Amino acid sequence: MRIPILLMLLSVLPPALAEQRCDASRYPLSAPTERFTDNGDGTVVDTVSGLMWMRCALGQDWTGETCAGEARTLSWAATQAAAEAINQSGDHFFNDWRVPGLRDLAMIIERECRDPRINLTVFPNTASAFFWTSTEREDDSEDRAYALSFGPEGVEPHTKSLAHHLRLVRTAR
Repeated sequence: MRIPILLMLLSVLPPALAEQRCDASRYPLSAPTERFTDNGDGTVVDTVSGLMWMRCALGQDWTGETCAGEARTLSWAATQAAAEAINQSGDHFFNDWRVPGLRDLAMIIERECRDPRINLTVFPNTASAFFWTSTEREDDSEDRAYALSFGPEGVEPHTKSLAHHLRLVRTAR
């Protein structure tokens, strides 16, 4: 008797992982694939902004087709240290990677998509979660910086001790 009830409950519960949905019927996509030049090395250049992005979040590895592994979460201060460590290692071809500013990160939001709000062709396996920006909130005493969610939350000032994801950027031009 318990098994049929359990099966019935499972059939009405939402799936654990949501599938991305995009609707370009009212507006064109804000970050279409054609806007990005694939460098073939785990980076892309946004031809509109002139920014070069790592396709994977920190902690993931580019396989040549997708981002594999678990994206790390870090405190705000640790994101600065991580960018510096990557620059010193030389593992990612350049030595000027940085934590993106709020405006930079907002440029790759795909406004017509949900779960996550990003172009998954360009940035595969991106979590519908908060990513740190380098933009600090200066008008309060709580030592906060802005985090941008590729989920439904949008932009919020968060205490710098919280752990969020990180995607690094550099100026390509």
